[in-house]
Amino acid sequence: MSEQIIDEGVADPGAGYQKGPVTLRGAQIPEQTSDQRLLAGDVDADWLHSDPWRVMRIQSEFVEGFGALAEIGPAVSVFGSARTSPDHPDYAQAVEVGRLLVEEGYAVITGGGPGIMEAVNKGAFEAGGTSVGLDIELPFEQAMNSYVNLGVNFRYFFARKTMFIKYSQGFIVMPGGFGTLDELFEAVTLVQTHKINGFPLALVGVDYWSGLIDWLRGPVAGRDMIADTDPDMLYLTDSPVDAVAFVKRRGAELARDLTRPRAS
Repeated sequence: MSEQIIDEGVADPGAGYQKGPVTLRGAQIPEQTSDQRLLAGDVDADWLHSDPWRVMRIQSEFVEGFGALAEIGPAVSVFGSARTSPDHPDYAQAVEVGRLLVEEGYAVITGGGPGIMEAVNKGAFEAGGTSVGLDIELPFEQAMNSYVNLGVNFRYFFARKTMFIKYSQGFIVMPGGFGTLDELFEAVTLVQTHKINGFPLALVGVDYWSGLIDWLRGPVAGRDMIADTDPDMLYLTDSPVDAVAFVKRRGAELARDLTRPRAS
């Protein structure tokens, strides 16, 4: 379980396990997350009784998310690893990203956890901006970081992902793992399939991301799995200043394109 043992064998209650609006600790922490139960292959007909109520919980997450975020104004979502330590250069860059976004008039949205997420929220919070965290129920404790001034807790990944896209004018993606890649490629897919328009995507960290871009331009495009121009959706830079400027500039360009009258 997620309890930590400290001196004299006493269990540290920790920051708590978040299950929607409910905080649980110690023996109250469930064996499975809500997502695990939703996606489990049922071997009997119990789902006939549980799933209709689960739909109501899912609906409530969308309602809570829409209600909390509808008035935050222009915002940019920033992603990156939860494992990045405060003494790592990526952390310092993420703090700068958060600060710069606020200075450009954006609210900042992250996953609300530690690492890069904490750093971005810290930069936004210290700059006096709106610092949003969209936390998720995980099999281990992950408390909302202390730099979030508007937090929403989710049980279900798909409801949370909708909020990242719906209330953002673009993504800035710092070095990260599977979760970061998941958010990045979901956004790229939505842009490629024209489910969303006017959505700039900036990657910070040339050394980190170049291999991915080379792979997309090489074997993936080379086998006609994507168009040759598809990797151009991803803007690569080492500079937080450049990344924020790109999101602002490209967002404005795309917005103008969408409102420009079409030739008859």
